[in-house]
Amino acid sequence: MFQPIITSSGIGGWNFLQSTYSRQLETFSDTPAVKNDLAYMEDKLSKPMTQDEFLNDRRLLRVTMTAVGLEGEEWKRGFIDKVLTETADPESSFLARLNNRAYTDFAELFQPRDGMVSVSRDQIQDITTKYQRAAFESAVGEVDNSMRLSLNYETNIGSLATEGTRSDTILYRILGDIPVRTVLGQALNIPESVQTLSLERQAEIFTERLSNAGIRNPQDLSSPESIDKIIRRYQAMESINQVSQAQTSSASIALTLLSNAVGFGSIANENLFRSNF
Repeated sequence: MFQPIITSSGIGGWNFLQSTYSRQLETFSDTPAVKNDLAYMEDKLSKPMTQDEFLNDRRLLRVTMTAVGLEGEEWKRGFIDKVLTETADPESSFLARLNNRAYTDFAELFQPRDGMVSVSRDQIQDITTKYQRAAFESAVGEVDNSMRLSLNYETNIGSLATEGTRSDTILYRILGDIPVRTVLGQALNIPESVQTLSLERQAEIFTERLSNAGIRNPQDLSSPESIDKIIRRYQAMESINQVSQAQTSSASIALTLLSNAVGFGSIANENLFRSNF
């Protein structure tokens, strides 16, 4: 299996990934595993199937759910069944209450009609493109998870910070999208402990930090300039945190070794001190 190449961590690694992204994605998409998954998906979706047939095909669920950002969710058969069933009911508010963009996209794509799941050729092509990208992001994450999160942010922030949407709505969407929130929160140096506060207070903190970073309106997060700015800040903070963690770890190891060393208890330390006089 092709392994993405990440030359270094931080901004340097991100620059390299950006400059080689198209070529690496093409090479990855041409691997047998990816091509076989897509051929299987295209064959299965080329004709209508019952909702039960769709739900019972774990491989098909894996490919289609990965494509919409729900990788690893294919085992939740009962929940997926409820999502699709509720979508078919025009009076249901289940998806609105769930407030999960990825599940909404999945439900709209595979909404059963008269008990049958059917998609068009154009939709199959769209699934193919999205699956290639999502699977590649997953492979990148096995090498460097911060790079995967950055790619995810680059892909998804636009659908969260859509033009014409109220600022508080955008912020609540971001707070509910863990990968996007992780990148934005770290880029703005917002501590994880903020998650224990109310959603209203969390939104206020994000608004304040965005303003301090020169982003007055959350809608502006979807602009190419803001996306690049946030990802670079995130990668810079990630590098700083890695250095800090390494230093803390080294100091902790040294202290542990000193404390546990044979003959270096409190009395031995005192004798060592006296021997210097």
